[in-house]
Amino acid sequence: MELVQEIHQLLMDREETCHRTCFSLQLNGNTLDNFAELKSIEGLTDGAVLKVVEEPYTVREARIHVRHVRDLLKSVDSSDAYGGQDGASLTFLNNVCNNDLADRKPKSSNGSPLSSLRNSGEHIDCTPPDFILPGSQERPILPLHLMQNAANIKDNSASKMACLKVLTTSAWNPPPGQRRMHGDLMYIFVITLEDKRVHITASSRGFYVNQTTEEVFNPRPVSQAYLSHSLVDLLSQLSPSFKKNFAQLQKKRTQRHPYERVATPYQLYTWLSPQMEHTIDAIRAEDAFSSKLGYEEHIPGQTRDWNEELQTTRELPRKNLPERLLRERAIFKVHSDFVSAATRGAIAVIDGNVMAINPGEDPKMQMFIWNNIFFSLGFDVRDHYKDLGGDAAAFVAPKNDLQGVKVYNAVDLEGLYTLGTVVVDYRGYRVTAQSIIPGILEREQEQSVVYGSIDFGKTVVTHAKYMDLLQKAGSQLKILPHTVINDKDEEVKKNPCTIMFLPFSKLDCTSFSIICRG
Repeated sequence: MELVQEIHQLLMDREETCHRTCFSLQLNGNTLDNFAELKSIEGLTDGAVLKVVEEPYTVREARIHVRHVRDLLKSVDSSDAYGGQDGASLTFLNNVCNNDLADRKPKSSNGSPLSSLRNSGEHIDCTPPDFILPGSQERPILPLHLMQNAANIKDNSASKMACLKVLTTSAWNPPPGQRRMHGDLMYIFVITLEDKRVHITASSRGFYVNQTTEEVFNPRPVSQAYLSHSLVDLLSQLSPSFKKNFAQLQKKRTQRHPYERVATPYQLYTWLSPQMEHTIDAIRAEDAFSSKLGYEEHIPGQTRDWNEELQTTRELPRKNLPERLLRERAIFKVHSDFVSAATRGAIAVIDGNVMAINPGEDPKMQMFIWNNIFFSLGFDVRDHYKDLGGDAAAFVAPKNDLQGVKVYNAVDLEGLYTLGTVVVDYRGYRVTAQSIIPGILEREQEQSVVYGSIDFGKTVVTHAKYMDLLQKAGSQLKILPHTVINDKDEEVKKNPCTIMFLPFSKLDCTSFSIICRG
């Protein structure tokens, strides 16, 4: 299923049009819906011409545009990745494998290193080293962060292709009421490589330079003001160095191998990373402090239903190869987003920026909900692990729980679903993050358990539907059914392992969520 949005995104990725964000696509004078399927559009045939039409900015679109330009300027700079900013990590090929394809491959007539690679028949091994693959027992630290090349990192291509000294939102924001009536949306402050200090107005029609200084607010346009719908076009008019370096920067970005543009899903330890130069970046600062208390994650109607997304992607069809590819991409995307959100939430919890749902209890017993994710700490709060090591055993248990979830996730049995589960270690704490089952917070926990135990075997229940589902899973995992004895010395028939099952609130009565107790 191909959508109009994919064409929109393609234009934002291409070198020639990457700096444009606020536009629509028209066919025969009709504006296309971004979420419409291409095959359903009447008149869209081979040879049809789609017209790109610039749209008026809103505050949201203006902020998106400025952020997009900032991301373009930082596209080949790994300082944010080495600093671990906003969950950023190192790119796959260039940084981890230390293999810059754009520099080592010959250029073809069209400037594409990938085409030249295909034409030359040269084979480049893109396999990651063994130490970053799952199952590796020895993980050396130095290759992960290229400490051996730390002296060369400061002298990288990104620093040579700097386009601006400063790009930031202005301290004159937000526009006063009378200026909003004139269409002012926000103000931007820029220092060019020529040390030219410029204040820019983002209006509904585009961007232009105003007469404001650091001391005096004057929103009127400068004489012979140049109005541009793209901030990049305006900056190219103001700074010859920007125009030259931005072109080189985008050429470098587009020549990179696709693997180099994908962030690796590996935790980055900032205290082991090379020390990078800390440059001024107000947009980065704004992101850090706007999310400090997590208010933006609790806006009604804008929080993601992680459990719904996780289970819905599992229910996608998988009868043929295209369906399986689409399903796997969707599963990978939602899991990546969930891990990123869970990591941010765990950091916010440990930093004390999230209010506990049970603030009156002991800190070790406190639980948290942030961005529709449930967080708990790895402590033996009810002496369940008293005879096994106490808090030390409780610290290990979440990892075993995670392994159980991964096993059942890998089986991928239709009708059997697992909770989204992430284990985060931060500042000496182990935090377990899980998606929330609909309705679980509105009822007593004991009433929700229809199979397994949540009190370490004192109360054990079973259910025929779960028995049937687990029989199928157990046959693939080579695990036989067995019986469990509860505190009343009663035998309860069980399947694979001691599992707590919670019903998943969906219309499909065969859908369930599980938590595996290792």
